[in-house]
This record gives sequence, C-alpha cells and structure tokens, in this order.
Amino acid sequence: MRRSGYLTAVAGLAALLGAASASAQTKSLVVAGYGGSWEQQLRKSVFPAFEAKHGVKIEYVAGNSTDTLAKLQAQKGNQVIDVAIVDDGPMYQAIQLGFCGKLDGLDKSELYPAALFKDDNAVAVGQTGTGFMINTKTFKDKGWATPTSWNDLKDARFKKLLVIPPINNTYGLYTLMMFARLNGGGEKNIEPGFKVMKADVNPNVLVYEPSPGKMTELFQSNQGQIAVWGTGRVQAFANTGFPVDFIYPKEGAPILLASACPVAKANASPLAQEFIKTLISAPVQTVLAKEMGNGPVNTKVDVNMRELRMAPVGERAKLVIQPDWNAINAQREEWTKRWNREVER
Repeated sequence: MRRSGYLTAVAGLAALLGAASASAQTKSLVVAGYGGSWEQQLRKSVFPAFEAKHGVKIEYVAGNSTDTLAKLQAQKGNQVIDVAIVDDGPMYQAIQLGFCGKLDGLDKSELYPAALFKDDNAVAVGQTGTGFMINTKTFKDKGWATPTSWNDLKDARFKKLLVIPPINNTYGLYTLMMFARLNGGGEKNIEPGFKVMKADVNPNVLVYEPSPGKMTELFQSNQGQIAVWGTGRVQAFANTGFPVDFIYPKEGAPILLASACPVAKANASPLAQEFIKTLISAPVQTVLAKEMGNGPVNTKVDVNMRELRMAPVGERAKLVIQPDWNAINAQREEWTKRWNREVER
C-alpha cells in the first residue's frame, strides 16, 4: 500500500473508531414513567449513578400509566421505550398485549411475594395505598371532622373542594370501584358506582385532575381541600412542609403497585434489565421510601422508618384491598367512554 493510501486508511479507521466511541458514550436508555415526585426523585437519586456506572444517558418520558400504555401501542413493532413504569392494572394489559419482555435472573429472595408477576414479565417497584389527602390546617380551622369513609366524599361541606383524578388514572378508577363495592356492586357490576359518582360525588368535585404537579398546586392555592390520592404522593407532598395528611377509609384502601417491565423489542438493551434491578435494590428502595414514602417491595428495607408512616405497611396493610384486575381490564375501555360521557362532562 502506498503511504498516502495507508494514511488515508488509518485516518478512516480512526474516524470509524472515534464515531463508535462517541456512539458508545452517547448511548441512551428510554424510560417512560410517572411525572411529579417520582420523576424528580429518579432524576435526583437514581439516574446520575446509573448513568455514570453504565456510560448511558437516560431519556425520561413522563406521563400517567394509560399515556405510557398508549405510547407502547402506538410504537408497536418499532418500540422506542426501553423500560415502562406503570400502575399494575395497565401493566397486566401491557403484558397481555406482548409489550413486556422477561426479566432475566430476577433475584426474588429479597422481594415480597406481592411484587412478583407471573413469568417474571414485570416486577413491582413500589406499593401505594389509595385513600384521602386532606389539608389539615383547613380542617382544623373550620372544625371539620376527619373523613373516615368513602361515603364522606358525598358530604355537602366539600362542594367544589374535592379533587379526584380521572378514570384513566388508577386513583379515579379506584374511586368508581369503591362506590360500586359499597353499593352492592363491584368490579363485575360497576353500575352502582356510576350512579353514586353522577348523583352524589360529582357536585363536590372541583376538577378531575390527572397531573400530580397540578394536584399539589390546587392545594397550595387553597382551591382543593380534600382529594383521592395515594400514600406515596401525599407523603412526598407532606415532606415539603405543606399541611396535608393521608386518611385510610374504614372500608379499605385499594392497593396500587407501581411496576416496571423491560419492553420487548428487537435488540433490546440489557441495561433495561439492569435499570429495573437497580430500582428494586435495597439501597434505591430505601431512598424511595425515605424521600417519597413509597411502600418498599424489598424486604431489607426498614418499614418502621418515620417516612413510611402513611405507607401500606405493618398494621395499615390490613386495610389494603386487592382489586380484580382481570375483571377491570376486560371492561376498562367501556368504563372510560362512559365516564367521559356521563361523569366528567
């Protein structure tokens, strides 16, 4: 080879290696999950160390669970998302639709059984109870008794002061389900729930709010005084110093399992598996518990810590209700259309 040709080849190889190196340095992992305190905490406590360890840039796509499921459906056959973090109900749907791959080598020895999914297609990364968030200062100033029942949401004193997420959010769905259960129905007979929502609860609703950030803003602006929300969200809000508390309704608090799965796709990144295993590790579960009041799925986390005073652990776990997700998911699309037509108009 002539020297000029040799130099050209060397330069070309160097450029190729440089491009490969740059590509390796800028590889990305796309994680779709919750917004609000979840996103803030992951960006603060999880992403930096994971990115540094694995030489990857995490791209986070925030949205509620049904938004993420819709993205998976829209991208079918050409998935962009690597890891999906959604509520357990939509996760069962994602698995059924074939969007979730298998978690390889999942160490179950430190996990609570409730965290596990059939065939290891997903795993829970946090436990949340569903009940009421109240502004304790307002309740004290007005001399209002603390609500103890789902039926208290019908109380006229809460007219236009009640905030509930919409039905495409698990908390809104659970509200409908609980009113069905309390009035002779349930997951397989939702009619009583719609009847109570339309006639008795709707007059009290200020807004059906899906955004965690806007939910807290409604309380900070003194517009909302009582809401249906989850223990983790309420604890994270309380940690900011705002006067809110969580109330477990006496009839029970439906459990919500924040869950993660590696998205099934051609040439799936092995880092998707590593990221999920990082989320369920004792150190990260401890951080999520301390910073957000997230009920841990790892048995090595101390459930007696002060930051878990709202979480569905210990004695409070006895108030937890397990929904029938098979029955719910079979009808959820129909319920959503009806909710939008009859309730949230």
